[in-house]
Amino acid sequence: MAQIFHRNTNIISKISILVGLLVSVLTVWLLPEFNRSPYITQTGIPREQPIPFSHKHHVNELGIDCRYCHTDAEKSSFAGMPSTHTCMTCHSQIRVDSPVLEPVRTSYKTGYSLEWLRVHDLPDFVYFNHSIHLHKGIGCVTCHGRVDQMPVVWKEHSLDMEWCLDCHREPELFIQPRESVFNSAWQTPENQLELGQKLVNEYNVKPSLDCNICHQ
Repeated sequence: MAQIFHRNTNIISKISILVGLLVSVLTVWLLPEFNRSPYITQTGIPREQPIPFSHKHHVNELGIDCRYCHTDAEKSSFAGMPSTHTCMTCHSQIRVDSPVLEPVRTSYKTGYSLEWLRVHDLPDFVYFNHSIHLHKGIGCVTCHGRVDQMPVVWKEHSLDMEWCLDCHREPELFIQPRESVFNSAWQTPENQLELGQKLVNEYNVKPSLDCNICHQ
């Protein structure tokens, strides 16, 4: 009887199985890494806005407090975006003829809002409350990075669930005194663990790991 399969069929089959297993293992390993990459998370990528607004200039050089523009951060889930009226409080007197600021002046005159591009945009199925985190000692810099050093804002952290859970599991590593939460230059001190544990008790911080806390 003639031989149906080639004499190397067994070897080819074994190699195919090994290659398939290798590809499967690499896929399982690479997918999470790809999901954490800047290409997916968009971290570290400056987002051009309709107006070239520099946080470095306004916050670091001029000393404007976060709450001057983001007025709802302490009392609402959403930090809020400044109205054109807020911009014109200064720019009705400063750089009044700047071509760059023409869209601001037009918005102020017509009442049509500027369309700012969201940098930190959580999915619709995620609930996040700014006010709660601020009152529990989580500062702006913890999530947003050194915005005071950004000529154009970019996303410093992925803001994915894995990143959020790191803080919920060990809040003592991230918490800071309430009076410093709006300090963009805040840096983690050497005694952070000791300070954090003290503040966790003082502020009664008990972050939940229940899914329905964020996925409402």
